[in-house]
Amino acid sequence: VQLQASGGGLVQAGGSLRLSCAASTMIVNINDMAWYRQAPGPQRELVAAIRSGGNTNYADSAKGRFTISRDIAKNTVYLQMNSLKPEDTAVYYCAASVGLLDYWGQGTQVTVSS
Repeated sequence: VQLQASGGGLVQAGGSLRLSCAASTMIVNINDMAWYRQAPGPQRELVAAIRSGGNTNYADSAKGRFTISRDIAKNTVYLQMNSLKPEDTAVYYCAASVGLLDYWGQGTQVTVSS
């Protein structure tokens, strides 16, 4: 499974961005897809996830501001990010779980200026 993330950029605090993650396979065959982020440092944190059945979950920091969704016909998962804060600045990675295997996209930089 190949994942292509896009949509990052520079935005002012309070602004919005929509990230896209295009998968090389039918996403209905993927157990879970998720967005992670990594600020400078070793830890990568889960931001939002969507299961094959459509259930979603979010990090506390993302609840009420971010929305994960998918377009099955386009094999694409989105992360709509609103009310962005400087602390949202990070490289955002798309991930997919297929059986026991995890796949990662290349990451897209999101920078929120104050």
